[in-house]
This record gives sequence, C-alpha cells and structure tokens, in this order.
Amino acid sequence: MLAVLLSAWFLAQFDFFVVNVAAPSLERDLGAGPAALQLIVGGYAFAYASGMITGGRLGERYGQRRLFVGGMAAFALASLLCGLAAGPWQLVAARLAQGLAAAVMVPQVLAVITAAFPGPARARALGWHGVTGGLGSIAGQVLGGLLLEQDVLGLGWRAVFLVNVPVGLIAAPLAARLLPPPAPRAGARGQDPLGAVGIAAALALLLVPLTLGQDQGWPAWTWLCLGAGVPLGGLVAAWQRRLHARGGAPVVDVTLFLRPSFRAGIASVTAFMAYFASFMFTLTQLLQGGLGLDAFEAGLVFAPSGLLFGVTALLGARLVARYGMRVVVGGGAVTALGLGLLALRLLAAGEGAGLGWLVPAVALVGLGNGLVLPQLIGVALLDVSARQAGIGAAVVTTTQQFASAAGVAVIGTVFFALAGPGGGHAAAMARCALIDLALVLAVVLLVAHTARRARPGEHAPRAHAGRTAIRASGSSRR
Repeated sequence: MLAVLLSAWFLAQFDFFVVNVAAPSLERDLGAGPAALQLIVGGYAFAYASGMITGGRLGERYGQRRLFVGGMAAFALASLLCGLAAGPWQLVAARLAQGLAAAVMVPQVLAVITAAFPGPARARALGWHGVTGGLGSIAGQVLGGLLLEQDVLGLGWRAVFLVNVPVGLIAAPLAARLLPPPAPRAGARGQDPLGAVGIAAALALLLVPLTLGQDQGWPAWTWLCLGAGVPLGGLVAAWQRRLHARGGAPVVDVTLFLRPSFRAGIASVTAFMAYFASFMFTLTQLLQGGLGLDAFEAGLVFAPSGLLFGVTALLGARLVARYGMRVVVGGGAVTALGLGLLALRLLAAGEGAGLGWLVPAVALVGLGNGLVLPQLIGVALLDVSARQAGIGAAVVTTTQQFASAAGVAVIGTVFFALAGPGGGHAAAMARCALIDLALVLAVVLLVAHTARRARPGEHAPRAHAGRTAIRASGSSRR
C-alpha cells in the first residue's frame, strides 16, 4: 500500500522538475515561445497548489481511496495528452489538467499515511515519503536528462511525459484493491464552494506573479496581483473562521491551527522548502549556465546528494525516536555547514571552483536535508486526527508548493540580479547560498525552540503514535 501511495508523490515531484530540463527541446521542436514555456512550467505548479486543499477536503468527504484512484487515472490521461500535444497551447492545457489531477491524488498520500499507519510505522512511512520526494526531484533532473539524451524510441521531449502513463495504469487498479475503504461518515456536512473558490483565487493572485514575474521582468500587473492576494487571503481566512463558528464545514479546518505542533511544523516547512527549491534552482543555473554542463551532467552532480538524502531520511525516524529532536537540529547544522563550505569555495575560486569541491559540499547538504524534512512533516501532522488527516495533509503539501514557488521567485530574482549580463554565476550562487543558510538556521532555531517548550500534557496521549512522536520531540512524558 505504501509503495502505491508513494508512486503518486514521486510522479508529482518528477513532473514538477522535469520540464525545466525539457524546456530547450520544447522551444526548438514544439515552437513554444516564452509565454507558452512559462505556462508549461508554471501552470502545472499553479493548478497543483491551488487545488490541493479542495482535493484534501474531497478526500475526507468521499474517501481517500476513491479520490486517489480517480486522481491517478486522470494524471495518467493528462500525461498522455501532454505527450501527444501537437502545439504549445495544447501542451499548456494538458499541463494544467495534469496539475489538477496531482491536486486530487497527492493529498490522499499523507492523509492515508496519517490515518492508517500507527506509531513507529507512521514515522517510517514518513521517512519513505521524504525519500520519495527527494528522489522524484533528482529524477526530474537525471532521468529527464537521460530520456532526452537517449531520444528513447525517437520520442524526444514527449518521453518525459509518456513515461508516467504505464505507472498510472499499474498504480490505479492496485490502489483500488489495496487502499483502505472510506470510514463511515455520519452526518457529513455540505461543501464550502465560496471558500474553495476564494482559496484558489488568493493562491492564484500570489502564485501566478511569483511564477511568471521573474521571466517577464516584474511588470506592474505582478505587483498588483501580489498586493490583492494578501487581503483576499485575509478575507478568506475570516470567512473560514466565521463558517466554523456557525457550525458549517469550511474548506480549511481552522482548529488545526490551534495546535502548537501544527503551527510549528507549517512555519518550519515554509522556511525549509523556500530554501530547498531555490537551492535546486540556483545550483542548476550555476552548473549549466556557469560551468557549461548539459542537463544530464548537471543532474549527476545532484545524484550523491539525493542518495544521501534517501539514506538519512530512512534513518531519521529511528534516530529521532531514540535521541529526540536534537537529531533534526544536528541535521540542519550539517546542511548549514555544506551551504557555508559551498559559498566560501565559490567566493574564493569563482567559476574555477571545480566539481571536486562542489559535489562533496552538495552531498553534505543532501545528508542534512534527509534528517530534517521528513521530521518537519511529522511535526506538522503529529496531533492531526484521522478525521482531519485529509485536510491537514493538504495544508502541509500546499505550504510546500507555495513556499517552493516563493523561494524560487525571490531568491532566483536575487541570483539573476547578482549574476548580471556578465554571467557571474559563481558569485551569485555564493550569495544565494548564504541566504539559504539563513533560512536553514531559522528552521534549526524554530525546531530547537519547539522541542524546548514541549511540556508534559501539552499533547494528548491518544495513541502509540502520539507517545512515539512526543518522545521524538524531546518530551519525557510517559
């Protein structure tokens, strides 16, 4: 069951990153202009993030198994349409459909893990979730580059989309057989269409300019959208609170944010994902734009980092259960050390830094990341009940996507401004690595503060999962 669930998470992450590798081929072979390319890359991310909370709520109402199977089948179909696209705007439409399908299936992954895996099994499952996310991100670079370089079956760029189809055709029927059936829901309340539309609109006003603004030079409309998105988000939050107070069923269960563990997890995930996505983006720019590597060679630079991420993500749950959240703090320190070494080497040697220095530093970053990210997700979902698993997982995953887009937009803009027309990629990367270092240190401080404030009785000892997680957070309560 876990393998079937994680196949959806892998596909979603893979397709988030693989289009960056395929962009030159799309421009050359499909005739995609700058606007179409931006929507091919960013449209998926927008549709994915804006629909995820609604997808999580629908999973709670109609059953995670049903939504997962339908989402996986729709994702396979949308991937097929991507691979068959005859023009750039057909591909844009198919990518939007692909993002919406991902928004339906992905929230069910963490929801089922939270509801169906008890205690230590949940911690291990979250470790595998972290491994899968990291491998999906790396595979988007490495496997995507390999598919393009080998021109599999003469398909060119189409192969990076069509490779999803057999996975979906296998996973959907297996999910229908293996995932748990929906629990009876007595007295289920109606939906909140106003909240769903409001959340999607607020996310659109924030994500679209963050996704497209950098390439378009931040025209006036991007700032107007960002300025409108913040107050609209506030109005939607107020409506959700009011609907909850009246006994309605808001899209976002506002009681989630009353839990200190959920708030701390969301804040930590936001800072960490802003760093992680921007680091992947800026390092790719350095490797391909500054050092002249092709897409496959650049992906191989990430491979040791991805391997170490996978190993430490699997070991992390066991280490945290034994030694507490100091393991996460230590992992953040290792990541910070790798970023610091990378920045110092680039400042000292510029484009002549050499891969012999860069690969070990990036590998050190991956080693620390694996000890941090899966545990942050575990903290956020620590006190989320099975009844709230769908919406809790959707909020966490939406936070990941939004923080990733914001991190790439903001730090990516800083990178290109520092690099300038002269192509000073190494100096720009060094300074962006220092910004990433500050974000990682903020996560370390937040996790350390949360662990220090954990007190007996702060979390309900409702299950073995609760005892394990409290032990992991440094509490000595029995």
